[in-house]
Parts: sequence; structure tokens; C-alpha cells
Amino acid sequence: MAVEKKSLNFIEAIIEEYLEEKGEGAKIHTRFPPEPNGYLHIGHAKSICLNFGLAEQYNGLCNLRFDDTNPAKEEQEYVDSIKEDIKWLGFMWDNECFTSDYFQQLYDWAVQMIKDGTAYVDDQSPAEIAEQKKTPTEPGIKSPYRDRSVEENLDLFERMKNGEFPDGSKVLRAKIDMSSPNMHMRDPIMYRILRKAHHRTADNWCIYPMYDYAHGESDYIEGITHSICTLEFEVHRPLYNWFLEQIKDGEYAPVQREFARLNLSYTIMSKRKLLQLVNERHVAGWDDPRMPTISGMRRRGYTPAAIRKFADTIGVAKRENVIDVALLEHHVREDLNKITPRMMVVTDPVKIILTNYPEGITEKVYADNNPEDESAGKREMTFSRELYIERSDFMEDAPKKYFRLSLGNEVRLKHGYIIKAESVVKDENGDITEIHCSYDADSKSGSGTEASKRRVKGTLHWVSAEVALPVEIRYYDRLFTDEAPDGHKDKDFLDFINEHSLEVSHKALAEPALKDAKPEDKFQFQRIGYFCVDKDSTPEHLVFNRTLTLRDTWAKMQKKK
Repeated sequence: MAVEKKSLNFIEAIIEEYLEEKGEGAKIHTRFPPEPNGYLHIGHAKSICLNFGLAEQYNGLCNLRFDDTNPAKEEQEYVDSIKEDIKWLGFMWDNECFTSDYFQQLYDWAVQMIKDGTAYVDDQSPAEIAEQKKTPTEPGIKSPYRDRSVEENLDLFERMKNGEFPDGSKVLRAKIDMSSPNMHMRDPIMYRILRKAHHRTADNWCIYPMYDYAHGESDYIEGITHSICTLEFEVHRPLYNWFLEQIKDGEYAPVQREFARLNLSYTIMSKRKLLQLVNERHVAGWDDPRMPTISGMRRRGYTPAAIRKFADTIGVAKRENVIDVALLEHHVREDLNKITPRMMVVTDPVKIILTNYPEGITEKVYADNNPEDESAGKREMTFSRELYIERSDFMEDAPKKYFRLSLGNEVRLKHGYIIKAESVVKDENGDITEIHCSYDADSKSGSGTEASKRRVKGTLHWVSAEVALPVEIRYYDRLFTDEAPDGHKDKDFLDFINEHSLEVSHKALAEPALKDAKPEDKFQFQRIGYFCVDKDSTPEHLVFNRTLTLRDTWAKMQKKK
């Protein structure tokens, strides 16, 4: 039986056509080129998976190149975080590069363009230049400095480099076509004067290349075959190619192709706005578990496998669309369900006392660490006369279809015994402080007795009062209440901040098997959700972040279709 070949996305089709055309021994070379001006987010994760994934798929190479041409916004902290995020996702670059590595070569090429008559120094302000560009339907006005002599331009550009002029007083522009319908071709700026210390080159330079100039030339230097960008760069492609034409020597030139970036519901993707959230303290930092950053998702308990699966599921498209965040959460749940140990944690405890259980006695019961994984084995749990259950798992006077604990009714304690509620003790405010129960001594789970096979409708999780471990739980929810917080003309995205996106509880009690848990360890708290140990934890004070609830809304929606 023939195996059906997986259909190619349009970028794979382009690459396969390239490899066929180049013949035996041909390789592709991609790159992931982030600007180190913030932490990477889930949109970058899609690009990482695409660029590194294509290199793996076709036995090619992928560079990590930092587009560090704006020292006013870039920091070493961001360089370090980007590298850590890529490794965490499971990828490794072939070459680590920086655009700043090429500053001298970029400058030399700019000098050559001046000599060739395709670049000139302009003394106008950015506002004047923007005004002269006009609109796509009317031709722009040529700069009064456009026809400076080659000698004058060379002199001025060198003096720009030497720091003789104030910031913003002059720029180097490409001389292309002020009447082009593509606004990017109307004599774009190549260099500006900026006196800012660079995180790698210090104060060696006071002029810096613009992205549109540096990007394609850096691709050329590195031998990139396929420069894969997001869709907003499609209109920049003619300029990308024009700059390459000015400097290339021979037939080789990288090819730029564009794909639709990731737009996710209930999420902000703008690094500028994410920085605003951090600076204005709406969140606790770039790695706040409510942030869509890779480091935030990592801290929340998302897994690299889930993010990679998500990227693979949404695929590569040519059109912009919005992906439901529930799909990402579905993949996280799927992965966590396979890999997480099950633990019993009572988040809002109320004590039960088994009045007919021997005082001063404890016993061991055994629980599967993960029923999805037989190799995970079992663990011991302590069962005792006094236990804690969830307050919400008890009602004095329950309705007919209430299958948890209520007076006169039975439930099973998971891995333990069947119990029956007999009476309650209340404080002066009328709040229940103790539930007195009887237990069926022959009903222990797994004992093989007839009583152990007896069916009751409710099964509750619990923790022994003898060994209960106090823990802090941080309940995280979506940061925004609106599906498109950035999509309203009459409102700011901050208007949709969810005031209840973080709730902290110090009431929870856990089974002692969790006492040695380390930051980023992940668990399923039975009947509650998935949780991850936070980096704020200490051996004396464990802190757990709720990753997700157990309920999978995306899977439910698919079943209804």
C-alpha cells in the first residue's frame, strides 16, 4: 500500500524547486534574525519553528543573527534571553551572527554606492523627507540635496561617521525613484546619526544602518538562500532586491519570501506594547506567566513540545488570520496529560474526621503517578483519621444530582475508603470547621474485598492532616478580557486588562510527595488543573503557577462542529 505524501506548504514548494534546480549537493541556508530589543513571544516561536525546522527538514543550515542596528533600544539581556528561548524550544543555530559584525562592510558598500551615484547625503529633517515622499498616488518631490556631487557626498558621509554632525542633522539616502508607487522605493534612508553606546561595538560608531539596507546585505554576507519574513515585509521585497543588485558579485543572491505572522486571540504581539505592560507594571516582568513571551509561557508551565506542535498545526499561510488561543491551550493540555505526575492538592481545605478510624494510626495507600504512562510507577500516600477535602466538595443539604459529599451520603476517597458524612461542627459565624464521617473499613481501593468493589457515584481527592504541606498557588487567567484587545479604534488595549488575571492563595495543602519539587517541574493536581513550580519557590515555601484548568474548550468546540 502506497504511503500518501504529505502536501507541501508554499515555502516547502519553493525550497524543493530550488534544490531540484541547483542539483546534487545543493543546500538551503535560512536564518532567524530577531532584534534584541525585547523578549521573544509566541509569534517569534512560529518563525523559529519555521526557519530552524526547514533547515532540519532539508539537511540545511540556520543562522541566528541579531539585528542590532538600533543601540537606543537593544541590550545584552535581550540577546541572552533570545538564545535561551531558542534552545528551550529545542533548536540550535549553526552560526551565531550579529549585524554589528558587518558594520565596516556595510559602510564600505555605502561608500561604493555613493561613488556609483546611487546614494547621497541629505540635510533635511525626517519630517521634511516624509512630506516630500507624498502618497502612493502622487509622485514625490526630489530632495534639494539629491544632486550633490560624488565628492561632496563622500566627504559628508565620512564626516558623519567621524562624529562631526549632531544627531538627526544628516542622513544617507539611496537614490532610486521618487515617483515609484511603492513608497519604500522613494529614496529610502540607509544611515542615520545616533550617538548611543552599542552593546557590542561600544562608541566605535555614531552612524547606524537602517533595517532595510542592512537586512538583505547581511543575508548576502552569510550566504543565506531563503530569507523568510512575515507578510508585512512583502512590500519591502523590491527594495531588498534593489540593494542586493548594488553589491552582489556574480549570480548568487538570497531570495526573500513572506508568510503570514501569527495573530492570537486575547493576545498582544507588539513588542512595544509588551514593553509598556512591563514598564507600567501591569505585569511582573517579561517572564510574567500572563505574558505571551516564550519565557512567560515557560514559567507558566507550557512545554516546548506543545508550542512546536501548535506551530505545526497552524501551518504556513499567505493570508493573515487570527488563531484561537484555545488551540494553543489544547496542545499544552495534550502534552501535559502525557507527561505530568498526578498529585493530590486541596486548594480550599475543610477538615474531615473519620470517627470510627483508630486514633494515632496511619496507613499507606498507593496511587498511580500517571495513568497515561505505566512506566511512571506508583507512589505511597499517607492515610489517617483526620484528612482535608475541598470545601466545595461538601454540602449539608445537597440537591438530588449532587454526587459529592453530603450529610447521610457516601463518596469514595480516591485510592482510599468509602466514607459517609454524619455531622458537622461550625464556628460562631456558622462556617463549617469539621465534617464528622464514618468509613467502611472493608472498602479500601484495590484490596479485592466485595466492599472495595462497591460503587458510589462520587470520588474525592484529599490530603492527610498528618503530613499536609502548605503551598502557595497563583491562579493565572488571560491577561485581556477581549478577543482582540488591540483591534479597537476608540479604545486603548489597556482598557481590556483583566483585573482578575492573577489571584493568589495561601490556603492550599499538598501531599508531601511535592516537597522536593523544583522550578519548572510540572504536575496535574487531580480534579483541578495543571500546575508548574514557580522560580520564586524555596525549599521552605513552594509556589505553584496554574498553567491551565483541566477543561479543554477547544476540543469541545471541535466536537460540536
